[in-house]
Amino acid sequence: MTGERIILGIDPGTNIMGYGIVSVYGSTMKLVSLGVLKLVKSDDHSLKLKHIFEKAIALIEEYNPDELAIEAPFYGKNIQSMLKLGRAQGVAMAAALSRSIPIFEYSPRKIKQSITGNGNASKEQVAGMLLHMLALKEAPEHLDATDGLAVAVCHYFQKTGTGSGKKFSGWKSYLTANPDRVDPSP
Repeated sequence: MTGERIILGIDPGTNIMGYGIVSVYGSTMKLVSLGVLKLVKSDDHSLKLKHIFEKAIALIEEYNPDELAIEAPFYGKNIQSMLKLGRAQGVAMAAALSRSIPIFEYSPRKIKQSITGNGNASKEQVAGMLLHMLALKEAPEHLDATDGLAVAVCHYFQKTGTGSGKKFSGWKSYLTANPDRVDPSP
C-alpha cells in the first residue's frame, strides 16, 4: 500500500448518524475525525434523508475520502425500522456515488468481529477497543460516533488483512491471541 488513504465510515441512522474518518499511510492508521449528525425530530422522513445527504456531502468535501465504508442495515423485529435505515444508508451511499467514491458495506456482526474478535460485542466493548487501538483519551458523548469509526476501522482491517479474521469462543481466547490489544493499566 502506498500513499495516504482516507476512509470515511458511516453508521446510518434515522435519529443519529455516526461517522468516523481515519487516514491510513502504509500500515499506520490515525483518527482524523469522528462525530454524529443529530437528525431533526420530525415525522417527515424525507427531511431526515435530505440532512443525511447534506452531511455526507459536507464530510466528503471537507475530508476528501478515498473510500466509504458503511454499515448494512440489519433485520430486527420491526420491518419499518429496517426500511428507514435502508433509506438512510442509501442516501449516504448516493452522496459517495455522486463524487465517484467506492463504497464498501459491512454487516454489524462483521464490524464487531473485526474490532473486538466477538461478533456479539456491545457498543461499549467496541468503543473501548477503539479507544485503545487509536489511543483516544475518552469516548465521545454518543456511541454512534464510535460505531461510525468502527466501520472505517473494519474496512481498514479488511483491506490490509491486519484484522484478526479469526473466530473466538469468548473474550479470554481473544485476549490470549491478541495481547497487544490489551491495555495493562486498570
